[in-house]
Amino acid sequence: MFDLADYINIPPYSLNREKKKNFLNGALCDLTVKHYNKCADYKKMLDSRQVDITNIHDYIDIPFLPVRLFKEMELLSINRAEVVKTMTSSGTTGQRVSKIFLDKETSANQQKVLVKIVSSLIGTKRLPMLILDSSAVIKNRNMFSARGAGILGFSMFGSDKLYALDDDMQLQVDQIRDFLEKHENENILLFGFTFMIWQHFYKELMRTGFRPDLSKGILLHGGGWKKLLSEAVSPEQFKTSLNEVCCIERVHDYYGMVEQTGSIYIECEEGHLHTSVFSDVITRRHIDFSPCENGEKGILEVVSVLPGSYPGHVLLTEDEGVILGEDDCPCGRLGKYFRIIGRLKNAEIRGCSDTYETKYR
Repeated sequence: MFDLADYINIPPYSLNREKKKNFLNGALCDLTVKHYNKCADYKKMLDSRQVDITNIHDYIDIPFLPVRLFKEMELLSINRAEVVKTMTSSGTTGQRVSKIFLDKETSANQQKVLVKIVSSLIGTKRLPMLILDSSAVIKNRNMFSARGAGILGFSMFGSDKLYALDDDMQLQVDQIRDFLEKHENENILLFGFTFMIWQHFYKELMRTGFRPDLSKGILLHGGGWKKLLSEAVSPEQFKTSLNEVCCIERVHDYYGMVEQTGSIYIECEEGHLHTSVFSDVITRRHIDFSPCENGEKGILEVVSVLPGSYPGHVLLTEDEGVILGEDDCPCGRLGKYFRIIGRLKNAEIRGCSDTYETKYR
C-alpha cells in the first residue's frame, strides 16, 4: 500500500511524465481502494456504477467526485474520534460550505507538501511577512473558513508578521512604514487574496499617495478572479498596477481549494500554473467527460495524493482550464502547466476573494 512518508522528500517539480505517472498511478489507485474500504458512502457510489476497483491501473480511469458533493455530504474514511481539524470552504450567506475532515496524518502531510511547494519559490528561510488582510479574519471564528485557514497556512513562512489592514479593513500606513524600515534591504513575503489586495491595498495606495518600496517583495495571492475581472482588471494589469505603486516585481498567483488543501498550483516566472509531483490536473470535455488534448479547453479535474482521511483524491471542479504543456515550461519545472479560464456557467461563486467581494459589495 502507498505510504506518503516514503515519497515526501521528492523535490516537488523533479519527476518527468513517465516517472510521475507511475508514482501517481500507484498512489491514487491505492487511495481509491482505501477509501472504498473505509468510507461507506464512497463505496456505495462506486458500487452503483459497478466500478471494479481492482481493475483500475491508471488514475485517469478513477471515477471522479464532483467537488460540490462535499457541500451535500460529510465524507470520511476515518472514525470521527480521529478528526483533529475540520476545514470549511468559502461561501456567501445562504450557500452551503464544504466540510473536509482531517486526521493528524493527513493534516501533517498537507503542511509538509505546502512547505515544499512554496519553499521552491521563496527559499527555505522564513521571511518578514506582510499579510494584506486584517487579523480580524483570524480572531472572529464566524469568519474563519478557507480564508482564515489560508492566512494561517501561509503564515508559517513568515518570521516577523504584520497585518496591513486594521479590523475595519483600513490600510495601516504608519505600521507598514515602520515594518519596512525595520526590514530594509531584506526580502519580504507578502500574502493575500486577490480582490482584497486590489480593493484595500492597491486602491488605498492610489488614494493616499503612500508609495512603499516593495522592490524586494515576493507576493503570493489567490482566491478567485471572477469579481476582479468584472472590474476589467486582467492578471497582467494587476501585476503592472502593483508594480507602479510599490515597485514589486515578483507576483505569483496560485490555484487551490480547501477540498485538496496543500496541493496548490503556483504560478511560475513565465505566468503558468504548475502541478507538483504530489498532484495533477486533467481537462475533460463537457459532452462526455473524455480527456481533452493539450491546448483544448475543458472542465478541470484535480488529483492529489494527500487526502488520506476523506475520499477527495480525484475531484471534478467547477472551473474550466487549458493544459498548456508538460515537462517543457521555460521556467525549468517538470510536470504539467496550465491556466484557468474561469468558472463554469451557473457555478457558485466560491473563491475566498469572490465570496468576500459579494459581502463587501
